[in-house]
Amino acid sequence: MAQASREKRKAKVIEALNRARAMELTAISQYMNQHYNLDDMDYGELAGKMKLIAIDEMRHAEAFAERIKELGGEPTSEPDQKVTRGQEVEKVYTFDADLEDTTIDVYNQFLLVCRENGDSVSMKLFEQIIDEEQAHFNYFDSINNHIGKLGNVYLAKIAGTSSATGLGPSGFVVSEGE
Repeated sequence: MAQASREKRKAKVIEALNRARAMELTAISQYMNQHYNLDDMDYGELAGKMKLIAIDEMRHAEAFAERIKELGGEPTSEPDQKVTRGQEVEKVYTFDADLEDTTIDVYNQFLLVCRENGDSVSMKLFEQIIDEEQAHFNYFDSINNHIGKLGNVYLAKIAGTSSATGLGPSGFVVSEGE
């Protein structure tokens, strides 16, 4: 009886983790699409930061997958939404701030699911990732405010910057070569 109850609680946590993973997979695709578009529009600095945020989301997706596997579940590989393509730069940061704000709200609910089902490890994972999502929200909201207040003046200042801004070598190929 106790074992069945524990399995039910674990299943609820796995479901929350998989739903969060699906949200991260959406964010990865969305932000990489925006990264490419911003780079094509010659907003390299914005593109470079967007790529870094997408990489954060990749780490989140992987952390959720690892925890799901630890609990005996199978990580989803399906995003929860389709990518919104071809956004104008003036729309990107409002869209992304809203996406992060929703994510923070949903993850706080998932954290409660973990607490209610006695999984403090998954709860701590959500706490850590919520902190990082908050940093993403703050960045998107700040850029959105700059664009809203300064418009084309701000965008002209950013235009022509390198997309390599702030990016260092990392990843499998570089790690293997060290």
